[in-house]
Amino acid sequence: MYRLIPDFGGYLVKANSEGQPGPGDYGRTHAEGANMLAKTLQPHGGVVLWRAFVYSHNSDTERSLQAYDEFVPLDGEFAENVSIQVKNGPIDFQPREPFSPLFGATPKTSLAMEFQMTQEYLGFSTHLAYLGTMFKETLNADTHVLGKGSTVAKVIDGSLHNIPLTVMAGVANIGVDRNWTGHIFGQSNWYVFGRLAWDHELTAEDIAKEWIAMTLTTDDNATTHILAMMMNSREYVVDYMTPLGLHHLMDTGHHYGPGPWVDNLGRDDWNPTYYHRADKNGIGLDRTSSGTNGVSQYAPYWQKRFSNPSTTPKELLLWFHHLDWDYPMPNGDTLWQALAHHYDKGVAGVATMQATWLTLKDNIEPNQFNQVAMSLAIQLKEAKWWRDACMLYFQSISKKPFPATFEPPKQNLEYFRSLQAPYAPGQG
Repeated sequence: MYRLIPDFGGYLVKANSEGQPGPGDYGRTHAEGANMLAKTLQPHGGVVLWRAFVYSHNSDTERSLQAYDEFVPLDGEFAENVSIQVKNGPIDFQPREPFSPLFGATPKTSLAMEFQMTQEYLGFSTHLAYLGTMFKETLNADTHVLGKGSTVAKVIDGSLHNIPLTVMAGVANIGVDRNWTGHIFGQSNWYVFGRLAWDHELTAEDIAKEWIAMTLTTDDNATTHILAMMMNSREYVVDYMTPLGLHHLMDTGHHYGPGPWVDNLGRDDWNPTYYHRADKNGIGLDRTSSGTNGVSQYAPYWQKRFSNPSTTPKELLLWFHHLDWDYPMPNGDTLWQALAHHYDKGVAGVATMQATWLTLKDNIEPNQFNQVAMSLAIQLKEAKWWRDACMLYFQSISKKPFPATFEPPKQNLEYFRSLQAPYAPGQG
């Protein structure tokens, strides 16, 4: 290999994940598998990136726990030219997740960050979702493993535990489209990933400004409006898809549209119902000590905060807790009312982006302007699809009336359950 490609970087390995083979099939550990390859690469300066995205077909352990359980006991056993590639959150590139508990938990092992630029769970190439804010949210998250200031960024840049091998990886979003990413704004996610990989101390806002100037316009007024769209866009998507810590609500066969009712797949943890646990009493997955105990994998600071709904960050509330529909929120709303508010807020945000964009026609090259205008129209329609389908389904379980401020859906739940998406983006 090195005779053919002298600067060959190494191997990226996905093993013992989603039914695929790996060292576990031969009675070996991930460390033994990675080190076998690392030994052959070491004389040439090559590296093994060994993905931590593992969950066993033979394990009933709650899925978010499995990577930590597999890799933390192996800390110190990996060769120096091995880095464990960890997704930003413990599930799978959801619109919002807490930082993976693996970050900071293996002080003797290099950990690589794996971000996703392609918006697998964020509307693919039809939705505007600038992920700079999402990437920075993860990088700036404080693990507290060595006290305050032990950020995820310091884990992956090697400074927290004095690790020389440092990596940031990204699942790319370029394809055969003439503009590479389908949605022009998808280019910004490729760009912000590259900028942060080289300097994670840059701000998402400054990088967005760079991209706007190089891609769309240098007009100050237009830049201000586009920057506001970008900086708010990911939060809008979270609101109309998976607010308050909900996750994994997509329909079967694709990761594009909503399917919170799905409960018939081959594994429990492939089903959205497994994650939202909605019943007549409430909603959310209890990951405290009375549930799956996912909180135990975090530093004591976060164990304490995540174990109490009142100290859990609101945006992760239903990730860690199963709460009554009438659970009181800090602003006086019930949880049910707060869900409705967030779903509506997400739709309204997209409508705001659409209205803003339409005022910029004179500042944007016509082809670019028209492409984004069409995409925003699709996004607004699909934001309403997500909102209406999810709220109708949750209402069928909660039996709660929609708040007076909530825009009532124009179709019933049966309509949304009957929808098929054979040509959804990502279907090949």
